[in-house]
Amino acid sequence: MPTTGERFERAVSIMARLRGPGGCPWDREQTFDSIKPYTLEETYEVLEAIDNRDWDELSSELGDLLLQVLFYAQMAHEENSFSIDQVLDRLSQKLVDRHPHVFGDVKAETSSDVLRNWEALKAEEKKKRLEAGGGKSAEDGGGNEHSQSVLAGVSSGIPALLEAYKLSSRAAHVGFDWPNVGGLFEKLHEETQELQKELEQVPAPGPRPQISGVAGSRGKQLSEDLRARLEDEVGDLFFVLVNIARYLSLDPESALRKTNRKFKRRFQWMEEQLRASGRSPEQSSMEELESLWQQAKRQEREKQ
Repeated sequence: MPTTGERFERAVSIMARLRGPGGCPWDREQTFDSIKPYTLEETYEVLEAIDNRDWDELSSELGDLLLQVLFYAQMAHEENSFSIDQVLDRLSQKLVDRHPHVFGDVKAETSSDVLRNWEALKAEEKKKRLEAGGGKSAEDGGGNEHSQSVLAGVSSGIPALLEAYKLSSRAAHVGFDWPNVGGLFEKLHEETQELQKELEQVPAPGPRPQISGVAGSRGKQLSEDLRARLEDEVGDLFFVLVNIARYLSLDPESALRKTNRKFKRRFQWMEEQLRASGRSPEQSSMEELESLWQQAKRQEREKQ
């Protein structure tokens, strides 16, 4: 029976073979940039397997995600940048350094203590990196002013809901937060009112959803200024909702994914009912569609 280490070394050697002479043409053509979309895709497939509690599928998806790591490391090795050994060494050292309550003398009795220690250690690591790099940071374009921000290091390349969650969490760690969840709902009401006020500027007959996908196909074309203000207010609403999720210790990305699947499941049930009667949603009234939607909801509740 091979050990875990032997299994890992086999996977590394297979990746090297695929990228080497006589290997796979597709694998050999890939670059760091061409692989990025697959990394994101595999990450979401891991999350979906977890949400579905499909453990057999999860083991497969985690393998696909690990493949992305091996792929990047092999390409870096070919360019003499770093190797998988350095990836593993830095991971192990980081785990030890950031858990002094396990591997050192620091005390941490609760999860909150651990998180506070974690943020302090990350800040210290960042400070050392800046000192080693002459005070310059890629995050702030080379200046040192923003590198001292508690928000530094939150990537703008991650999904917007996750970025909002991380930004507000960082701010909360230094005391910039609502004292209670009631304040958040007051803020939600305030932002809703601001959006409604901007909507008063939309030309008659008011906002209309785009169905054909052509801008302005329903109602009058909005001015760029008004569109920008509406986008700003909708963004503020999303940000407050993310903070409500954070306050409740919920992952907003996961919550929205589950709602998306719930909507898809119910809508497809409606389509099945209509198809059985030889019709489609387009051939049905809004009243009938709403009635079917309520039936779908009741059925799900009865099954729970």
